[in-house]
Amino acid sequence: MQDHSQAFLLRDGFLLLGTALAFVLLFRRLGLGATLGYLLAGAVLGPFILNLVGDPENKLGIAELGITFLLFIVGLELAPRRLWRLRNEIFGLGLLQVALCGLAISAVIYFCTGFSVAASLALGLPLGLSSTAQVLPLLQSQGRLHTPFGERSFAILLFQDLSIIPLITITAAMNRNPNLPAGTPGWELALITLAAIAGLIAAGRFVIRPLFRLIGNLGEREMFVFAALFTVIASAALMQALGLSTALGAFVAGVMLADTPYRHELEADVEPFRTLLLGLFFMSVGMMLDLSAIAERPLFVATMALALIAVKSGVIFLIALAFRMNWRSALALGLLLSQGGEFGFVLFAQAKDAWLIDPSAASLFSAIITLSMVTTPFLMMATARIREMPTSKETREGPRLDGASTLVVGYGRFGQTVAQVLIAAEIAVTLIDTDIEMIDVASGFGAKVWFGDGTRIDLLRQAGAGEAQMLVFCIDGDQLTESFLLGVHEAFPNARIMARVFDRRTMIRLMDAPVTFMVREVMESAVLMAREALEDLGLSGEQIDNAESMYRASDKERLSIQYETGDIRAARDRIITQDLRDAH
Repeated sequence: MQDHSQAFLLRDGFLLLGTALAFVLLFRRLGLGATLGYLLAGAVLGPFILNLVGDPENKLGIAELGITFLLFIVGLELAPRRLWRLRNEIFGLGLLQVALCGLAISAVIYFCTGFSVAASLALGLPLGLSSTAQVLPLLQSQGRLHTPFGERSFAILLFQDLSIIPLITITAAMNRNPNLPAGTPGWELALITLAAIAGLIAAGRFVIRPLFRLIGNLGEREMFVFAALFTVIASAALMQALGLSTALGAFVAGVMLADTPYRHELEADVEPFRTLLLGLFFMSVGMMLDLSAIAERPLFVATMALALIAVKSGVIFLIALAFRMNWRSALALGLLLSQGGEFGFVLFAQAKDAWLIDPSAASLFSAIITLSMVTTPFLMMATARIREMPTSKETREGPRLDGASTLVVGYGRFGQTVAQVLIAAEIAVTLIDTDIEMIDVASGFGAKVWFGDGTRIDLLRQAGAGEAQMLVFCIDGDQLTESFLLGVHEAFPNARIMARVFDRRTMIRLMDAPVTFMVREVMESAVLMAREALEDLGLSGEQIDNAESMYRASDKERLSIQYETGDIRAARDRIITQDLRDAH
């Protein structure tokens, strides 16, 4: 029996990953985005087309962890002071969007379908929510998450996540099922939420941060992955046990760790799990798409999906104008958030259990949510020229990036000097090191150094290398290789690469690497000391310059011959010795 179950698990994994790979590559190639590829891949594999993979509900439950991981990563990028700065957008813009969109869609359902007021609210209020799992990756891929537009979008999505509690309370208050136990009162849920958030904040400060410090001192990379997954899963499990939003718990945990030196390492470790689980989530949504319900009433589903998109786009557009956004950004915001969201599936199930809607209505409106998700990439493509005109204020301002124009890897004695000179020239710098004690010392002097292995390309990407103008490797020892530097250049072709190398052997080995500048770690200080010695011995400035020029020319010639021959012992006759000097 166990072998049989394992065979089915392997077969499902093979089909899911293979189909997702094919569809996502195709849709990426067509410029339609990965989300649409995942949705259609799930629909093809699901019970209503090929029926090759079963139990989509169970897979959806696992895949919802993808949203949890996504919110954790977003939380890592929002330090508490930055979140406080967004409070007006979260509780102003977000509150108006959820309330007005939910009520407007409920009114449309009530007048167009003949459903009762309770049923219309049970369907319309959840439809006022948008898809965090679709919108945030879209903003990240476009590099707009940290722009004013991206921050407003995120503020709305965050409030939508907070609004799950009052929406559950409203559904419970309208309950018609006498066999369904009474839910927790709204005020009690609010108090539980505040207590849970306070608990997560305390745990982050007094448990999680010391844990990561201990792991950093041990230097065990795999333990960092374990600790990162533990943090996300534990915060989500706590919220789930209290009947709250798991994604909200992960987000709070991320915010609490956003100001720690471990942010970029955590992002790099969690990102692969987030990507995989979000892809599985959208495939599960596609598998659950009830094509038979659509086939029975195709006009109704299509009309309601269009009505949903039109109403939400219009309402959000007007709200954004009221918040003094220009009309292009307001239109983009409305279209970006026009789809139904994943929490609609959860709230529809609760409404069905409360006898507010029947199962057929839940299936129909779940299909409407899925169809609205499908339209988002097309809407954004179709309106791109309208939305992205250069007259947009946000375009003129440019994105506000947390990343720096220069990334300095290694904050030892060498890296400190490089970084301080760059900062003195008003160059924005991001610093990365793996020495916990050095990071603590640097923070005592006001320097912000992030923990992370700078020889990992995924970590460099999380630290902002994709937007950096220059990458400066100041790490100790002989750690750099030609293959690594080639990989860095391929991953970040717009960044110039500079490197500190251990000795001339390393420099010769790296001469074919795509590096704009290399320096041996002790050469320049040795030359400077030699110049000072010559000056103290009474030589003139011209004599000192001639001596330095002679040495540098000889050294350069030796390096060239050694590189060509591959022999470190070559060109020994070019070494400046007393005998050679006497011969001249």
